[in-house]
Amino acid sequence: MVGRERERERERERERERRGRRVAGGFAVVGGVVCVWLAGSGCSGEGAAVQGAGGGDPVAVLHRAADRLVAAGSAKARTAMEMASGGTRVTIRGEGVYDFERRFGRLEVRLPQDPAGTSEHRPITELLAPGALFMKNRGAGVPDDKWVRVETASLSDGNLVTGGATDPFAAAEVLRGTRTATYVGRTEVGGAEVRHYRGTADLARAARDASDTNKEVLAAAADGFATAEVPFDAYLDDEGRIRKVRHRFSFVNGREEGTVDVASTTLLYDFGAAVRVRLPDDEDIYAGKIAAGPGGDKN
Repeated sequence: MVGRERERERERERERERRGRRVAGGFAVVGGVVCVWLAGSGCSGEGAAVQGAGGGDPVAVLHRAADRLVAAGSAKARTAMEMASGGTRVTIRGEGVYDFERRFGRLEVRLPQDPAGTSEHRPITELLAPGALFMKNRGAGVPDDKWVRVETASLSDGNLVTGGATDPFAAAEVLRGTRTATYVGRTEVGGAEVRHYRGTADLARAARDASDTNKEVLAAAADGFATAEVPFDAYLDDEGRIRKVRHRFSFVNGREEGTVDVASTTLLYDFGAAVRVRLPDDEDIYAGKIAAGPGGDKN
């Protein structure tokens, strides 16, 4: 209730600001989930002060976006990961909550149907924690009552792709590496007025400026992806919080598919939502080998 009341007060403040602007005549994976599926199937110069309808220098605004989420505390999240490889395109969707202060989250990730369209995959439950990803209903020989634990810094993509959903805080911290950005204009996302920015981030720079939680994660991605340059579209509300961000990654799959192009979208809403995450006990974590998929991948 307190979170909702705070959100309503913020909406009232934004409305007062909009009225003021009108009066003034202003501006109105790679293992994990991915391999389970694939086995089966204009910019401003860096720092240039291009003003964005009162938002300031786009590069500076985007560098601060992750901090604004920490200040907001938590949010509900929806994710979509579109992968294109060898003429095949699939989309993995997720939904859940994330605590930006504690860096904990929970997502239910749904894999697409099999190519024949005859079978449904059970949702994979993912728990996101500092330095670790826990997955249940992982399949590939894992007992139904067990979790798989993955050390995210050991992944060649830093868990920006492996889980089938980009960790929401890691997605935000990618923007700390923004080198060039342009303010596109005002639009609306999920009923909220937002500023749309388009630019390119450098993963190596993002890793240097990231929180301690994500330094190794983003450094691994910078080394593991086909390129450290990440094009993005980011939509920020008037408090500088990310409402939506879409990154375009590219990595080498290491098999016949070659390079896989990934578009990862994270949508954030209902800031202040309650987040309850209980990590599995040691005895609930699967310690055996994960069976190879049809493509020969193992974890």
